[in-house]
Amino acid sequence: MISKDILKKIRRLEFSTRHLVNEVFGGEYHSVFKGRGMEFAEVREYLPGDDIRTIDWNVTARTGKPHIKLFDEERELTVMLLVDASASGAFGSRSRMKREVAAELSAVLAFSAIKNNDKVGAVIFTDRVEKYLPPRKGRHHVLHVIRELLYHEPQSKGTDIGAAVEFMSSVVRRRAVVFLLSDFLTTGFETPIRIAARRHDFITLRIFDPLEETLPRAGLVQVHDAETGNIALMDTGNRRFREAYTKSNRDRVHMLENFFRSHQLDYLALNSTQSYVEPLVKFFKARARRVR
Repeated sequence: MISKDILKKIRRLEFSTRHLVNEVFGGEYHSVFKGRGMEFAEVREYLPGDDIRTIDWNVTARTGKPHIKLFDEERELTVMLLVDASASGAFGSRSRMKREVAAELSAVLAFSAIKNNDKVGAVIFTDRVEKYLPPRKGRHHVLHVIRELLYHEPQSKGTDIGAAVEFMSSVVRRRAVVFLLSDFLTTGFETPIRIAARRHDFITLRIFDPLEETLPRAGLVQVHDAETGNIALMDTGNRRFREAYTKSNRDRVHMLENFFRSHQLDYLALNSTQSYVEPLVKFFKARARRVR
């Protein structure tokens, strides 16, 4: 059963994303993500102007008249949302936590998918797969997916992206469009992603908060690592310490970007304190131009 308060929040989210789906992302989504290929439809007699490469020689030989094969685009897609629910997602320096941004992004992508009659599934993970929602069609199913993304209570705090990707690959055997949403504050995911991307159309969305990557000057600050439980005292008043912290994070992000670039994998970084609409639209348009 879904409580009235939860149902209200889900419906508010559906309403707030509807305009984006109908007016902004719907057309971009359709142009970017193609069907699985061409599906055989029927055989008919050859007509002047038909492509001779489509001639069905077996039927032609049997009937004594040239026939061609007709194909339809197999439009239906499976869209998988791999969403990081680890404890680091429960951070936000302004109005929203990274986890909330991930849920809203997932809603936009899911509603865009069902608008195009595609199936939507989800894997919610920490350092283990916590919930698997098999791909299905329809608004009711998408609302169920969004409810889980908004209100799932993680059983663990850590992160294992590789395990989630491997699980998805084991249960989704046919080619799918995979959106991986995470802050990527972990390691060891490169090989599983590289292998999965050979079969699936793999898109990575890194959601970050700028306060995690550049420290403000605030004197002595006690920080708590939400995933490991470690507590440390940082002297943010020390300029060298702040610069070293910023450089360490910049190097980490640079290595991540190099990995995706070198393997020609789609990657987009989204600032959780800013609107994701413009960068996501730009990303879709650039990708549409590339896949044409």
